[in-house]
Amino acid sequence: MSQQADPAIQVQGVSKSYRLVRDRPTSVKEAVVRRSRRQTVEDFWALRDIDLAIPRGSFFGLIGHNGSGKSTLLKLLAGIHRQTTGDITINGRLSALLELGAGFHPELTGRENIYLNGAILGMNRRQMAAAVDEIVEFSGIGDFVDAPVRIYSSGMYVRLGFAIAVHVNPEILLVDEVIAVGDEDFQRKCLDHMEVLRSQGVTIVLVSHDLDQVRDLCDRVAWIDRSHLVEVGEPNEVCDRYIASVNVERQEEL
Repeated sequence: MSQQADPAIQVQGVSKSYRLVRDRPTSVKEAVVRRSRRQTVEDFWALRDIDLAIPRGSFFGLIGHNGSGKSTLLKLLAGIHRQTTGDITINGRLSALLELGAGFHPELTGRENIYLNGAILGMNRRQMAAAVDEIVEFSGIGDFVDAPVRIYSSGMYVRLGFAIAVHVNPEILLVDEVIAVGDEDFQRKCLDHMEVLRSQGVTIVLVSHDLDQVRDLCDRVAWIDRSHLVEVGEPNEVCDRYIASVNVERQEEL
């Protein structure tokens, strides 16, 4: 079966809305004073009618403005949120690094969180015990692995989170721009390891504002703008058209 017929990720007619409440009271006193005033409820559509097929083994990029819907789509793919309409099919073991500290219990140590995250991803204790030394070494956090993660810096969160995400035998890896929080050496280490995973046939989906990085790494790129999918195609072509669009918008603002 071809990659197109059996993609790693299939997104069909997916939309996502959030309910926004306007004029919400900010205190008990305000709620009492304004008890007769109605709140305004609006639906905000973060994504609209997205159709996307991500081939197995590809390095796939998502680009667009802040607030365009890229990270929302990644959260839907990861199962963190559920789409309002449409269908998402995931074919393979999925691992994700989307938000700083996501999936970590602050009162548990780094080591305990490694086992916790492994269990969430379907790994048994024996499998995680075999991987824990590699995870700790890759993260580079040293003895802090046995300290509660609530004392970790943002860089330590990223180091441990990424190390876990890439050492649980993922078939699909989702990465948001959270790795940009790490220092330059660790970012390079992350990118090098993603190249290794790619060579092993792992499907990688990366959200990034670094268009040079997207051009260098990705096989295909999707451009999302104002909740809609604008284009999917070859990285250089899509990035060039995205930059041209940004330049036009800036000129119109002058």
